[in-house]
Amino acid sequence: MAKYTTSDQLDVSALAQHYGLDQVRLTPLAGGAANSSFRLSSASGQFVLTILDNHDWTSAQRLAAHTQAAFRLGVPTTEVVPSVEGAAITPMGDRPAILKKWISGEVQEPLPESLLPDAGRILAQLHALPPRSPGLEDIPTGTRRLSGTHMAEIPSFADRDFAIWLTDWLDRVQAVEAGRERRSEVVHGDLFADNVVVRQDGHLSVLDWETISLDDPLLDLGMAAVGLAQEAGILVPARLDALLSGYRDVASLSGEDAAALPMEIVHAALIIAFHRYYRHNIRFPDPAKSSIHNEMLQFVDSVEKATSLRG
Repeated sequence: MAKYTTSDQLDVSALAQHYGLDQVRLTPLAGGAANSSFRLSSASGQFVLTILDNHDWTSAQRLAAHTQAAFRLGVPTTEVVPSVEGAAITPMGDRPAILKKWISGEVQEPLPESLLPDAGRILAQLHALPPRSPGLEDIPTGTRRLSGTHMAEIPSFADRDFAIWLTDWLDRVQAVEAGRERRSEVVHGDLFADNVVVRQDGHLSVLDWETISLDDPLLDLGMAAVGLAQEAGILVPARLDALLSGYRDVASLSGEDAAALPMEIVHAALIIAFHRYYRHNIRFPDPAKSSIHNEMLQFVDSVEKATSLRG
């Protein structure tokens, strides 16, 4: 199983000293597949403390820098709080930690349809940032895509039907993308409802910059469709339209882009399906979640049906 940090493993007095805080109290926060997060209450205010369980010091520093860069560039997200020494990352035992300002609001799953245009606008705002903007000069390329190492794992999957389905669809995606060259932009890579806070003012803030990279914005829009435009595992055209309407308020989406988007939605679903299977059946076997990847089979089927009806 994955190794997560619990509150009893943290030295609260050392934490308070790192950040110059008094009367510190920690409350575990739900969610997070890779790290451990806590709501930190203090005399100075409310914060989120995240123990970066699956990061080394270098990758943790990159994550903090990218998060702060997105904030400074005007993307509605959380602000990183430096330590009293000015460091963006501090040690909590043998693991790096990051402190961020608390955003008053809540995660709503599914995100209400009325808020999907706001999500689309934020995504388009991010895609419009000049590549290699200050603080983002070192972001990688194609973080969310399946790597060659990932692809090499598929033939060994015990679920043979899933492996065949995944391979067939990935071949179709590759054939379509091979004939298309698109400019890479700054992308989020994981715009799902659990990474979106509905603020008290009714607008949205986006969290979790672990998969930020340079890539095709259509794949990022496809990933957002998987995360936000479905209900009960089925793509809902009205929700997709709402997401796209907000996106178009900020960025253009040509007829060619619109025609290519359904396959990028499928591509995003295949990436999610792979990682769900690999995580819960190979890396951290969990019988309770061992078949969760099958939800994406149903979703891809719904994409085919919905987009064919839309011409």
